[in-house]
Amino acid sequence: MLGIPAALALALVVLPVAGLLVRSNLTRLPSLIVTPSSWHALRLSLLTAGLSTLACVLLGVPLAVVLARARFHGIRLLRSIVLLPLVLPPVVGGLALLYLLGRKGFLGMLITTLTGESVPFTTAAVVIAQTFVAMPFLVVSLEGALRGSGDRYEQVAATLGARPWTVFRRVTLPLLLPALGSGVVLSFARALGEFGATITFAGSLEDVTRTLPLEVYTQAEVDIDSAVALSLLLIVVAVVVIAVARPRSWEGGLR
Repeated sequence: MLGIPAALALALVVLPVAGLLVRSNLTRLPSLIVTPSSWHALRLSLLTAGLSTLACVLLGVPLAVVLARARFHGIRLLRSIVLLPLVLPPVVGGLALLYLLGRKGFLGMLITTLTGESVPFTTAAVVIAQTFVAMPFLVVSLEGALRGSGDRYEQVAATLGARPWTVFRRVTLPLLLPALGSGVVLSFARALGEFGATITFAGSLEDVTRTLPLEVYTQAEVDIDSAVALSLLLIVVAVVVIAVARPRSWEGGLR
């Protein structure tokens, strides 16, 4: 009964990738992938995705705990705002960041006044854009895990005299580890494929802000074979990341 819709769903994912393989020029594939611009874009993508994932963990874990455990009026509105990047078009997110941190944005003007530097169209802008779109994936994973596990262990620890930080470090954080692994993988994969917010907020400057998705877009205008080859490279990197890291988080969640 479920086999037919499951097969259709699988075909919807697999067939477009197969289309890229059919369209690719296999004889030129190695030479198209190993160009200096491609390697620069891949290196920048991995670097910025790693930094943005780290930022997601540092900022998203406390936020998920607050959303799961806090009890105050307006928590639903706060959750909706936090999850807004999940449904917001990335280009809109890029514009929002640009008018916040740009030279004419109220926070950007302050940064420029204090430091003399501008955030947009820098590598830091790429990291910020990726964090903006990827952090909700981590927050959703962690909040769901916290709500599913309940707070009885934390309450017991508190009644035994444990301080809030001790409760978080010794009780809450271990409960989060399986979901944290899953959320980290999702956040990294989302950051790796980020395009719209990045090109709007950070631009497409070679060796500075041109990540691999932006390199694909650039090459699509001049050399479609190169764009297809880079697309396949991006798919391979994403599959490797998910295949290596995601099953481990599943196994942790089942124990």
